Amino acid sequence: METGIATTPFGRRPMSLAMLAAQNDSKDIAEGKAADKWQVYRDLCEGKAVVGIGDRSLAVLAALLSFYPDTELSEENGLVVFPSNKQLILRSHGMSEVTLRRHLATLVGSGLIIRRDSPNGKRYARKGRGGGVEEAFGFSLAPILARADEFAEAAERVRAENRALRLMRERITLHRRDIQKLIEAAVEEDVPGDWGDLWRRFRAIVDAIPRRAAIVDLAPIVTDLAEIREEIDILLESH
Repeated sequence: METGIATTPFGRRPMSLAMLAAQNDSKDIAEGKAADKWQVYRDLCEGKAVVGIGDRSLAVLAALLSFYPDTELSEENGLVVFPSNKQLILRSHGMSEVTLRRHLATLVGSGLIIRRDSPNGKRYARKGRGGGVEEAFGFSLAPILARADEFAEAAERVRAENRALRLMRERITLHRRDIQKLIEAAVEEDVPGDWGDLWRRFRAIVDAIPRRAAIVDLAPIVTDLAEIREEIDILLESH
């Protein structure tokens, strides 16, 4: 169960405006909103470059999500999990406690989880007379639910960029194949033209292609190869 009261960290942990903003955003969860926790997690993994979170921190987040008893995140079911560090370490593939604490701090600082510290800093749930959880202290997953749509958009943005990058690489591959074979055929059949110069220009472009390139790096390469291909076509058509 979430409260509308801003919670500050226990002990010497500082409070920040970013943490306060995450808490405020979590108050705006639409009534009845629910999301599959693992789908949101997959979106976050795909969109991690956009969101700005690393793999190890995501592994800790997966461990936290595994302690949430339901598949769907919702305010109705409560959004606070309260595992001990020992339990988290076991589900985070045995990372050290120092590393665990660092990644928990990263998740908090990134606004992905909120600390709901008890008066003594312990994590636990207080049950009511009916046996249900009345109040819980630990880590609130409310930001995950509140930002589910944002993570889905980030994942789609990454997928779209990857598709565009793949298409760009395919165009380069086709240009490379066509240019090489057409120049070889022209030389073989003694077609007039400065094929040596075209070949050197072609190789200079190809040799400069970075192994890891973004769309912005590949776009001018496609343009340069297309220009060489056009010159080849003109020479062959005039033959």
